[in-house]
Amino acid sequence: MGEKAEGTSTASPKTEESSVPGILPASHWQKTKLPDVPDDDADSTLSSTLWSETTSLASSIRRYRVLHGRTYHGEIGDAESWEPNDDKHAESMDLFHIMNTLVLGDKLFLAPVNNPKKVLDIGTGTGAWAIDFGDLYPNAEVIGTDITPIQPTWVPPNVRFEIEDCNQTWAREDNSFDFIHARTLVGNILDWGKFFREAYRCLKPGGWLENQETEMCWKAVNAEIPETSAMGQWHKVWHAGGEKSGRTFRLVEDNLQEKLMKEAGFVDIQVKDVLCPYGPWPEDPREKEAGIVTKAAFENDMDGYVLHIWHSVLGWTHEEVQVYLAHLRREIRDPRYKLYFTRRIVIGRKPLQQALS
Repeated sequence: MGEKAEGTSTASPKTEESSVPGILPASHWQKTKLPDVPDDDADSTLSSTLWSETTSLASSIRRYRVLHGRTYHGEIGDAESWEPNDDKHAESMDLFHIMNTLVLGDKLFLAPVNNPKKVLDIGTGTGAWAIDFGDLYPNAEVIGTDITPIQPTWVPPNVRFEIEDCNQTWAREDNSFDFIHARTLVGNILDWGKFFREAYRCLKPGGWLENQETEMCWKAVNAEIPETSAMGQWHKVWHAGGEKSGRTFRLVEDNLQEKLMKEAGFVDIQVKDVLCPYGPWPEDPREKEAGIVTKAAFENDMDGYVLHIWHSVLGWTHEEVQVYLAHLRREIRDPRYKLYFTRRIVIGRKPLQQALS
């Protein structure tokens, strides 16, 4: 894709029919009355207390696309993300980092890593995970990579950030890392098979890879989500967007992590599905906190999460996007639903001795 000049707007393409079954047209939401449900937004002010600091690693890569007031990484080669790279979205990313730590039992990872010396965090985002890992393991060298420079300057001395597109061949030596961590990359990867092969190449024999990804589907523990509701259409629109962009959002649904890690050569693969609550409905204190944080993270920037895929990829008008979000916001704030989504964590080890061909 061609590079766009800084500050230019991105026009939406014409809406096309999708092969995803059961998906409703964008115009449906403008013709549909908002559901009459209780509105519970007691936790909506949480995100106002968050910190977010953005600094430049290299001025040459600050070629951002602007879409209805939101900034995205410039379309340079295959380096593209559906998530904004502005301060508002950075707040949500940091909140999701807190949520992820809570649902893992106050852990940063699940892989059986022992005294790692060199660690790589792919798609580091704001760098929150890499910074926390560097604090936890002060003797480890921690490198966080991303296509966009939104990481802070003040970091532990053993942590550094580099600009790199993980869709390309990684600029890393073979057999050089003890642990590679990657999460929430769904919808950004062109070839997951290549991604896992690159991770395998860069790991030392015996090193571990951990990949955490989200199933793009609203669920409720106490009810079925109606297929024609905004929540029921959520995953269908994401799947249609991935189908059109060539960057799948069906990583969890199609069990691609485990399958492609096996094909890349990983052994001792373990798969764990983690329930991530949405809202304060759980009784367990840690799960309740995770649900409140998740709600704050998502509702802090609902527009940022959907705008690129809904508008730029699928061709919805900005008005159609906003009307859909009004329906979704009303539904997810209905306290009668005990909502959650699933994160799948897959870990695998590079064999100590590779099999002879």
